[in-house]
Amino acid sequence: MSDTKNAPSHPEDSLFSLQGKNAIITGASRGIGEAIAHQMAVAGANVVVSSRKIEACEAVATAINEQQDRHAAHAVGCNISHKEHLQNLVTEANRTFGDVDILVCNAAVNPAFGPSSQISEEQIDKIFNCNIKANHLLAHMVLPQMQKKKDGAIIIISSISAFVGNPGIGMYGVSKAADLQMARNLAVEYGPDNIRINCIAPGIVKTHFAEALWKDPKVEEMIASKLPMRRFGEPDDIAGAAVFLASPAAKWMTGQHITIDGGTLIGMGGM
Repeated sequence: MSDTKNAPSHPEDSLFSLQGKNAIITGASRGIGEAIAHQMAVAGANVVVSSRKIEACEAVATAINEQQDRHAAHAVGCNISHKEHLQNLVTEANRTFGDVDILVCNAAVNPAFGPSSQISEEQIDKIFNCNIKANHLLAHMVLPQMQKKKDGAIIIISSISAFVGNPGIGMYGVSKAADLQMARNLAVEYGPDNIRINCIAPGIVKTHFAEALWKDPKVEEMIASKLPMRRFGEPDDIAGAAVFLASPAAKWMTGQHITIDGGTLIGMGGM
């Protein structure tokens, strides 16, 4: 029988509670970002749901507010490739909920598929501006607020593409590897302020971003049959790790990454 002597008497006392915390989540109108927004709200956080399309963000925020029976979510349109949009996102979060305690950099792009010899400079710039530069800028917009409290968590959604070569999405993988290093650098700089910066590296998750791999049942079955867990991920498979990394349960974890890929890397070398 487990020892319940030290078990929390109230949900807000849980190691995984985000009660009273304010979070910004980019790319939160669908997929992994939407799942993270829902699960962080369940854990008690106030969440700012952002993506390029405000209507989609509002639908997610409305669903969360109805589910939680409180004003737990607020929608803000944001194109992460524009610095002024990022600043407005932080300003709106502050106006609505107060200082930011949690930042989840989930939004990313991949406008190119094919060998590196065929990628254009414009495509490279777009990948780096959205997948690296935007995360850097947004982090530094909220870090002063976290420094004031001597507390905060930043989570960057990387990818297993950061660990292996890929003939189709190579530059995307380069950007995701850079995100891992960004987290390490920020963790070293801001650890003295009790601010934690970590990454999650998902495998193939059934989202719009990866639909070419799962929309066709035959393609999905062919790839999934080679994975140790025999299936692709679902957005909620990633959301739990984000809640963990934002919560007191991860208060001594920083500069690290969690790989959630159904065993892809151990089973088939990242495909």
